[in-house]
Amino acid sequence: MLSSRVCLVPTTFRLVHSLICSSSCSFMDLKALLSSLNDFASLSFAESWDNVGLLVEPSPPHTVNTLFLTNDLTEEVMEEALQKKTDLILSYHPPIFRPMKRITWKTWKERLVIRALENRVAIYSPHTAYDAAPQGVNSWLAKGLGVCTSRPIHPSKAPTYPTEGTHRVEFNVNHTQDLDEVISTVKGIADVAVTSFSARTDGEEQTRISLNCGQQALMQVVAFLSQNRQFYQKTEILSLEKPLLLHTGMGRLCTLDESVSLATMIERIKRHLKLSHVRLALGVGRTLESPVKAVALCAGSGSSVLQGAEADLYLTGEMSHHDILDAASQGINVILCEHSNTERGFLSDLRDMLSAHLKNKINIILSETDRDPLLVV
Repeated sequence: MLSSRVCLVPTTFRLVHSLICSSSCSFMDLKALLSSLNDFASLSFAESWDNVGLLVEPSPPHTVNTLFLTNDLTEEVMEEALQKKTDLILSYHPPIFRPMKRITWKTWKERLVIRALENRVAIYSPHTAYDAAPQGVNSWLAKGLGVCTSRPIHPSKAPTYPTEGTHRVEFNVNHTQDLDEVISTVKGIADVAVTSFSARTDGEEQTRISLNCGQQALMQVVAFLSQNRQFYQKTEILSLEKPLLLHTGMGRLCTLDESVSLATMIERIKRHLKLSHVRLALGVGRTLESPVKAVALCAGSGSSVLQGAEADLYLTGEMSHHDILDAASQGINVILCEHSNTERGFLSDLRDMLSAHLKNKINIILSETDRDPLLVV
């Protein structure tokens, strides 16, 4: 797989964004803004289990002047958003994940929905779509490692098939009479696209039939072909896969241009994430002076994404106890930074990128109260 080359040098100085919208800012219709957000990072790249997109919508029309960015939408963060006259909250983590059977004042997540609707505030969550995006959370996390090349651990697939159908069926016909019957029959099956071309097999001129179809139509095609042993014995059935996207997907496998000691890598990560402490599991036979050349990383909870990745170091927010033991037994070092600490810093970069993407049409602000719930004491 091809690798994307990125210069991952920590930035010392950043522009300070004013919380007050400049005179150049204007309103955007919510639907237009959602379309632009999807152009920035398609929701189709999110994991199938995730709950992404527009989660709470005030009655239309709804215009947005202020977009409020947060990693987690807690009640404290909601209060801040309302004080700052927010019209749309972009919460990286979806505050609504499991289905709600009622909207009452009983639980904190229900209260979030009530307060949002009462104050005409929309809520949008990109979550794993931003994890997969080339310019997303995992790419930001990799910036703290040093100069390296990176690629997704699990590449995403293109959102649409390059051709119609999920399967391709191919077989040869060597008699004109049979050809007419075959084409007539398969064209009578719904959702089948048929093409034919000349082919030479064992020195004999034949016609090659190629058809694309879905799963349901495939069973009808196979049933027809099985009636003719000559066709069926030489039939090929291909499963059509969506093409892989080389720079989009879950996790990142990063190869440093120059290896560094584990101790040096720990300091780089702490500096990038602005943390005074991280948790470390040394791989079997490893020390703080052991070299690190390859790093597999996943923002948030990385167990399933990192499993099986060949690297000197796993970097993530959290992993299960037994997954840590498995990695360490293979000589892989593990650094854990707590879940949202591996994500939250991305929001500053996101603010800059969205400002450019939206051509400064709206005011974009960061939460000041959003923080990881865990403290080191």
